[in-house]
Amino acid sequence: WYQRRVHGAEARRMADAQKNLRKSERRIKEMTYGQDEDRKNHERMQALIDQLQSKIKSYKKQIEEAEEIAALNLAKYRNAHAQLSDAEERADLNEQALAKTKTRSKSFGLV
Repeated sequence: WYQRRVHGAEARRMADAQKNLRKSERRIKEMTYGQDEDRKNHERMQALIDQLQSKIKSYKKQIEEAEEIAALNLAKYRNAHAQLSDAEERADLNEQALAKTKTRSKSFGLV
């Protein structure tokens, strides 16, 4: 009677220990799976970060090139504007000279 009782208690302890072992093993598997998923997510995120940094670098280069082109176009515009101003000034001087010539011609009766 006593041995059966001791044997039954040992069997229950053994069953509880096995149950706890299975529970622990299941928890380890879940955590390992979660860790693998976290690692994969981290790798995906890192790839996205690298891709975005590459795009940013490309956009910065495009901006620099656009700024250079804008600076060249502004210089061309200013040069053309200065040439236009000079041409207008020369045209005004020529018109004034022509008007003086016409006035002199009238005064000499050549017209």
